[in-house]
Amino acid sequence: MPLTDLLTPSSIRCDLEGGSKKRIIETASELLSAAHPELDATALFNGLHGRERLGSTGIGSGVAIPHCRLAECTEAVGMILRTVEPIDFDAIDHKPVDLLFFLVVPEDGAEIHLKTLASIAELMGQPDVLQSLRTASGPEEMYKIIQQKSS
Repeated sequence: MPLTDLLTPSSIRCDLEGGSKKRIIETASELLSAAHPELDATALFNGLHGRERLGSTGIGSGVAIPHCRLAECTEAVGMILRTVEPIDFDAIDHKPVDLLFFLVVPEDGAEIHLKTLASIAELMGQPDVLQSLRTASGPEEMYKIIQQKSS
């Protein structure tokens, strides 16, 4: 699944106050639920936070990919958040995170889950992409960068 199928400019938020790992997951859960009313914010939070308790999804270079599978989810959904200040996310490189790509897939969507995670990690592993996303003026520009770099 192309990453642009998961995202729209409205599913990208810039310059959010992060605060803490738990707070940014809570914020993302609320935003995802507002965009996808069939997904309950509490269930999203519990799924995403539960996955984080198993091990950090901070992949390094200031990037995290919080993700989970949920029974209530009927199709994969995604959201990108960029924080004003990096937050501690227990990342593999011990560096704080300012770019977060949230992914929620159906409970029986193991294959799409893994393939999409791999696509996100590949995109977010490109230093030029990270720099462009960090300096982008807003969601529309960030979306265009993802369109160009993930095709």
